[in-house]
Amino acid sequence: LLQRETNSANNAELSEAFNAVRVTQAYARQAYNYRRFAERINHAHLKSSLRAALIASLFFPGIELVGGVALGMLIYVGGSLVLQQSISVATLLTFVLYIEQLFFPIRMLAQRYNIFQAVMAAGSKIFALMDTPLDIQDAPDAVELPPIKGHVRFEDVSFAYPPLPSAERHKKHGANGQSSEYAESLSDQHTPPIVLRHVTLDVPAGATVALVGHTGAGKTSIVKLLARFYEVTEGRITVDGYDIRKVTQESLRRQMGVVTQETHLFSGTVMDNIRYGRLDASDEEVIEAAKAVGADAFISKLEHDYYTEVREGGALLSAGQKQLIAFARALLADPRILILDEATSSIDTQTEKLIQEALRRLLKGRTSFVIAHRLSTITNADIIVVMDHGRIVEHGTHAELLAKGGLYRDLYTMAYARPLEVTSLHQSAN
Repeated sequence: LLQRETNSANNAELSEAFNAVRVTQAYARQAYNYRRFAERINHAHLKSSLRAALIASLFFPGIELVGGVALGMLIYVGGSLVLQQSISVATLLTFVLYIEQLFFPIRMLAQRYNIFQAVMAAGSKIFALMDTPLDIQDAPDAVELPPIKGHVRFEDVSFAYPPLPSAERHKKHGANGQSSEYAESLSDQHTPPIVLRHVTLDVPAGATVALVGHTGAGKTSIVKLLARFYEVTEGRITVDGYDIRKVTQESLRRQMGVVTQETHLFSGTVMDNIRYGRLDASDEEVIEAAKAVGADAFISKLEHDYYTEVREGGALLSAGQKQLIAFARALLADPRILILDEATSSIDTQTEKLIQEALRRLLKGRTSFVIAHRLSTITNADIIVVMDHGRIVEHGTHAELLAKGGLYRDLYTMAYARPLEVTSLHQSAN
C-alpha cells in the first residue's frame, strides 16, 4: 500500500514538472527540481519499493516452501504406510493430489499479491472521494428557476471561504517540514477570514455592473457567490426575487454565462468548443457567435477553419484566441446573466474594441457583471461598484464617482491619468 502511495506522489510530481517546464526553464531551476525529486520524492518511492520487494521475496518462496514441506511429509509418512501395506499406492496418490489442490488457491492468491495491493491503494482513494460531502447541494424542496429577466439583489451578504479539511491543513503545513503537532495546533486555531462584509447591491435587469478595487477586495468572491460556486455565510442573493439557494443549480447556471481569465478548451475542434455553450446549436449559429466577437477572422485562417483540432487545453491557439472562443461560447449560450472575470486580460486593444462593440450590440437586455481593469470596460458600465476589504465603499456611474473624489477617483487617476500625464511630458520633452 505504501509503495502505491509513493508511486502516486511520484507521478503527481512528474506531471507537475512537465506542465510547469517553461517556468522551470525561465528560472533555471532544473538542478533544484532534480535534487528535490531525487532526494525526497523518488527516494521515498525507492525505499517503499525495496521494502515491497523484500516482502515479496520472502512471501512467495515462503508459500512454496510450506507447500513443499507439506508434500514431502505426506510422501514420507504415506510411503512408510505403503511399505507397511497399511494403505495402497492409490490412496497415497489421492492424498498427494489433495495437497496440490489445497495449495493451488494459496499459490494463486500469492501471485496476485501485487494486484491486491494496487486495488487497496486505489480503492482507499476512490472511497475517500466518494465519501467527501458535496459543498453545494440543492435543497430538498429546491424548484426549477423559470426563465429570468436578470434582476439581481445582494441583501446584506457576508461570506467567508469554508475551512480546509483537517487532512488538507495537515498536508499544507506539514509539507514545510513542520511537526504534525504544530500543523494540527495551527489549523485548529485558524478560522477563515471574512472576505465579504454586509454587501447590499441592487442590479436592475439588463444593467452592466463593473466591479473595481484593489487585489483581494472581494470582486471575484461576489461573482462566485452569484454563480453559486459557494454558499453565502449571511444574507441572501436573489434573482428575479428567487433566493438562489432555493432553486436548482442546473436551472440557475443554465441561464448564466461565465468567462474567466483562465480559459479552458477541450480536446476537439473549434466548432465543438464553441458549441459547448449550447449543445443543440447549429453550425450557422456557432459561426454567427464567433463573428459577433471577432473570432471568425483568425478561425478562418486556421488549417481547417472551424473544424481544426485545438489539441489538449487549446495548445494550438494563443491566450487571446482562446479568450475569443470563450466569448463566443458564452454568447452562444444566450445567457440572461453574464459574468466576465478579467475576461479581456489576454486580448489586445484592437481585438478588445471589436469585442466591446459586439457586447454592446448583443448583450443589450442582459445583466452583466464585469471584473476588469481596462478603462473602456469600466467607464461604459451602468453601475460601477468600488470595493475595499470586502465592503462596497462607492457605487454609481463613472462621472458620478469621479465627481465624488473618493477611492474610485484615486484608482482611476493612478491607473489611467498618470500614464497619460507621463506620456504628455515625454512628448513635450522631445
